[in-house]
Amino acid sequence: MKVLYYLLIFFSIINAAKAQNMPTESNVSISRAVDKINIDGVLDEQTWLKADVAKDFYLSYPVDNDFATSQTEVRISFDDNFMYFGIICYDPTPGKYIVESLRRDWSFSNTENVGIYIDPFNDKTNGFSFNLSPYNVQREGLIANARDISTDWDNKWYSQVTNFEDKWIAEIAIPFKTLRYKDNLTEWNIQFIRNDVKNNEISAWTAVPQQFRASNLGFAGKLSWNDPPPPPKPNVSIIPYVLGQVTKDYEAETDFEPVGKVGLDAKIAVTSSLNLDLTVNPDFSQVEVDQQIVNLDRFELFFPERRQFFLENSDLYARSGFPSSRAFFSRRIGIASDTSGNRVEVPIVFGARLSGKINKDWRIGLMNMQTAARKGGVLPGAENLNNGYNLAGQNYTAAVVQRQLWSRSNIGAIFVNRQATQYDPTDTTNSTSAFNRVAGIDFNFADKTNTWLANVYLHNSFDPVKKKNSFAQGAFMGYRTRYWSINYFHNYIGEGYNAEVGFVPRKGTFNIGTFRTQYIIYPKTESLVTIKPGINLTYTLIPNGPLADREAGADVEFAFINTSVLSVAVNQQFTHLFRDFDPTRTGGEPLPAGTGYTWASGRVRFSSDRRPAFSYSLTGNYGSYYNGTRLTASTNIGYRFRPLGSIFMEVIYNDVKLPEPYSSTNFWLIGPRFDLTFTNSLFLTTFVQYNEQANNVNINARFQWRFAPVSDLFVVYTDNYFPENFTVKNRAIVVKFSYWLNL
Repeated sequence: MKVLYYLLIFFSIINAAKAQNMPTESNVSISRAVDKINIDGVLDEQTWLKADVAKDFYLSYPVDNDFATSQTEVRISFDDNFMYFGIICYDPTPGKYIVESLRRDWSFSNTENVGIYIDPFNDKTNGFSFNLSPYNVQREGLIANARDISTDWDNKWYSQVTNFEDKWIAEIAIPFKTLRYKDNLTEWNIQFIRNDVKNNEISAWTAVPQQFRASNLGFAGKLSWNDPPPPPKPNVSIIPYVLGQVTKDYEAETDFEPVGKVGLDAKIAVTSSLNLDLTVNPDFSQVEVDQQIVNLDRFELFFPERRQFFLENSDLYARSGFPSSRAFFSRRIGIASDTSGNRVEVPIVFGARLSGKINKDWRIGLMNMQTAARKGGVLPGAENLNNGYNLAGQNYTAAVVQRQLWSRSNIGAIFVNRQATQYDPTDTTNSTSAFNRVAGIDFNFADKTNTWLANVYLHNSFDPVKKKNSFAQGAFMGYRTRYWSINYFHNYIGEGYNAEVGFVPRKGTFNIGTFRTQYIIYPKTESLVTIKPGINLTYTLIPNGPLADREAGADVEFAFINTSVLSVAVNQQFTHLFRDFDPTRTGGEPLPAGTGYTWASGRVRFSSDRRPAFSYSLTGNYGSYYNGTRLTASTNIGYRFRPLGSIFMEVIYNDVKLPEPYSSTNFWLIGPRFDLTFTNSLFLTTFVQYNEQANNVNINARFQWRFAPVSDLFVVYTDNYFPENFTVKNRAIVVKFSYWLNL
């Protein structure tokens, strides 16, 4: 604890010193509307004539020392129910708008858009984003850690756009019910960002240095309320759903199994900035399938969470620890493996999540989920002590309390608990222990300009049988300037550390240092934006044992003004095997434990200009691999028939050659994806994945009709086949209807 105390003193000195050199913040005022505002994309109300104007946008990319080619003006007003924004996006460059599709939550980098980034908490860390394309297609998200945006958050807001030859005008109404904010605050942080894809320019209302994301709230300006915003009103939303599903397992030769299901979610504003989410019998069948990945590693792969219930304020839980040692990973809930190792769903009976701000300094998160029992189930990430097959019902709790420090830093405590319900300790068929718990603290530092970043954590796990070295700890420090990016971290994970509801793919290691430095060159040429040479070095030890891994590499990236990117890298790696391992993962003769291998490889990657309808990326990686060689070649080729959709094809080829008696193999991963957006409320996505390594062909087709704001009809069809003869493994079709009700 003394170390943490001294770190707090050190970072307080840095924070105070940096605060003296902060740039002057921009300021725009907001007044109450003087007449009724119709959301029609025409700024003809008297309110807009009198409103203050945020204008003179600065370039953030590809340079940050000039004004934007395509300027933007933003006017703001409000009444008792809505915040209003009137935005004029000037477009002096001839040509059609570059818009990815008509699908909501489009990719920011591939779509011309204007965005509003609101921090009503005044912590320059958390907030809301609302973006709009010239075709009036919306994108909203939650902002966490000052710059990370999750677009999986959906909520109601209203907009309309009118297009002209030299500009487009957006009129927006955001309900106060959609926002979380503290009563009686008359000053918020706010930023406006324009992505002008035609000119490859990103501009912002307040100046943001090029090395940072324009959305970084650390550089936001001020929104001053001439009249205070209305007091937050009670806000209760109910989202019921009804579902019908038919499945058939052809391998097990089962009959078609029709299933009916109903459930609901509820959102309740406990206070103006504290929200309670409830779910009963939730269903996630409409969530897009995971993109399959080739796994030639010794450890578990990480797949991101896509289920919406787990996403709002997820930074409170999901970022505790480091990527190699997370205390909480929501994908452990409701997912298991059967006796054959296949992933299966475990029904979630109910769940509740309370999260948000208590006041300007304190933020909390409390989640509780209950899953049903399942025969033949094993929890991924959990120790199967008895090699059992009977999965009891599980209750999961994750609790976080976080205290704001200085302007953009915090310290927090986390507690995670998995508790088997109706657990019988005499039953040797149990596939889990009675409980598993993790408790710890996290300290996150960021100065006002994001020049200095740091994270420190200490976690400990608890099991029915006490284990030695049941803790994990790590420290990270990053330094960012216009020309340098320098990062260092170390991480210790004890052999007895057991975070079963977390993500810890490797235990019993001491990463004594991952050092990464990159120098940024801004060449004075018309074709290049930046050149970024970098080096990295990593050592991983086994405590009181030999060197486990060492990796050293150098790379350089060239970013071109036409948005294409070329990177070249060389890498040398040493690995000591502590267990038998087959590098081809085909079940062949494994390399024996206790042996060590050093190999080197090189990689070239190129991605083309993303603005034309046709674009592509190419990657080639070749070198030695354990005691053999490995060639990996991949491409992602796509054609966009804007704005109605796109067709993309990803192809990955791996060729691993090892000397006798070890296995050699080559295999393909091919994944065409068809994305059609007939209108801004009618979509069809089809994803086909052929994975030769997994001996599987998967087809997932998802039809979505958004017939009302945040209300949908989904039809999802899924097939899995054996690739050699296209025999069906299993098949399912789901029809799901959900509707958002404001009470």
